[in-house]
Amino acid sequence: MEILFFNSGEAQQNFDSDNLAQVKVQEIPLFNVEKLAKATNNFHLSNKLGQGGFGPVYRGTLLDGQEVAVKRLSKASGQGLQEFMNEVVVISKLQHRNLVRLLGCCVEGE
Repeated sequence: MEILFFNSGEAQQNFDSDNLAQVKVQEIPLFNVEKLAKATNNFHLSNKLGQGGFGPVYRGTLLDGQEVAVKRLSKASGQGLQEFMNEVVVISKLQHRNLVRLLGCCVEGE
């Protein structure tokens, strides 16, 4: 599976405004939107697990067989890239038995 890191390529160009937050997310892998779409059968309704405050959550299976939950940001959420990345940083730092571990994020596509 191809995994990119947040401090490379196009994502870096979109997030240069906050160097502190950028440093915090350098260790978080970036997933390719096509691979997430394939894992969730193109975000098919039958794979929808629920609806969060910022968008729906889908069940998926990565190419290596790992089961994942993919939260897709809703256009209507009003959340921008800065708010999204702040949420990613917070979630990546949280550890609780009732929370899943954050594997990465995707900042491309719609």
